[in-house]
Amino acid sequence: MVLFDDDYYMYVLQDQASAEAWWEMPDEYACGFDALARPLRMTGEPHQVTLELSGDEPAEADLRRLVADHYQRFLQGRTPPRGSTLSEFIAGLPVDSV
Repeated sequence: MVLFDDDYYMYVLQDQASAEAWWEMPDEYACGFDALARPLRMTGEPHQVTLELSGDEPAEADLRRLVADHYQRFLQGRTPPRGSTLSEFIAGLPVDSV
């Protein structure tokens, strides 16, 4: 799961359960994607959030653009992954440990 907060800071979490357990405030969520680049929405109350698909079509271009923006804003001097396939790209992202 690749999630972005309301400042568009990126978080890469292993799976939906850990993402839902870790994320505290739904109003701090901007957008997110599953491992297939399908967009996610967050619902729920503070400390009880749920992630669900908001569309079946992958939004790979949006995901890659947001990741590039994150690297430019927050990880200056580092280069985002350049995997040609989506799975290579996702595998190259730094995973947050929660």
